[in-house]
Amino acid sequence: MRIAVLSGGTGPHVQDLLRAGRELDHEIEAVDFRTIANTSLTDTDAVIVRTMPAGSLEQIVFRMDHLHELHARGAIVINSPRALEACVNKSLTTARLHSAGMPTPRTVVVQTAVQALVAFEELGGDIVLKPLFGAEGRGLMRISDRELAWRAFRAVEQIGGVLYLQEFVKHPGWDVRVVVLGGRVLGAMKRTATDDWRTNVAQGGRAEVFEMTTTIATFALNAAKAVGAVVAGVDLLPLPGGGFTCIEVNGVPGWAAFAAVTGIDVAKELVKFTAAEASR
Repeated sequence: MRIAVLSGGTGPHVQDLLRAGRELDHEIEAVDFRTIANTSLTDTDAVIVRTMPAGSLEQIVFRMDHLHELHARGAIVINSPRALEACVNKSLTTARLHSAGMPTPRTVVVQTAVQALVAFEELGGDIVLKPLFGAEGRGLMRISDRELAWRAFRAVEQIGGVLYLQEFVKHPGWDVRVVVLGGRVLGAMKRTATDDWRTNVAQGGRAEVFEMTTTIATFALNAAKAVGAVVAGVDLLPLPGGGFTCIEVNGVPGWAAFAAVTGIDVAKELVKFTAAEASR
């Protein structure tokens, strides 16, 4: 089986996938997104998309177009281009989850600072301002001061950004990351914030195994299905009155902390699934 791992380099997750592929006796190689041409990967059975490096609008569109073309030719692309487009864009993720009837925090997406200030008040004056494209908790700002909100909104507006505002959900300082693969749940971990309201492990959060329940498993599977992702990290936040709300579906989830606390070889599971799909 010929498998390509598309990324922006050869970081730990790429190395983990290459290790898993070799152990499973597949021909597997890392391919840098920044070097692909329209003739690239045409003899590849499957592609695992690990990361999308930064680039110009033209470069990003070309890369995604190439994934669409490979998918149309019959190559297995994980996640699919459609799923990646939904997951990488927080606004589109929220829209897909909302359309599927999934509980999510109240969200307003606008393009001007004036509109954002109105939304700030409508959302209770305590919001999280998120970059439309981003991961690992980077660039998130919790804002509860009106003057600071206006300054932040103006700064985003002046650089031509989109303002994605989400109400701040009061929570006990932890959330749950559920890892989904091929319509089944691999497991879950509880992420507890340390000296920060963000629970992301990349921002210092502490990880431990979380005991799965049928309700949470179903929630995570439905969230992944809503965006069309076969592999996903679904982040669920506990609500003050009980239950959970979905704050993100990551279509290119990291698994270092998850693997460490659960003992699950995510890279090997992902390569196995990819090879099985390509063999059908």
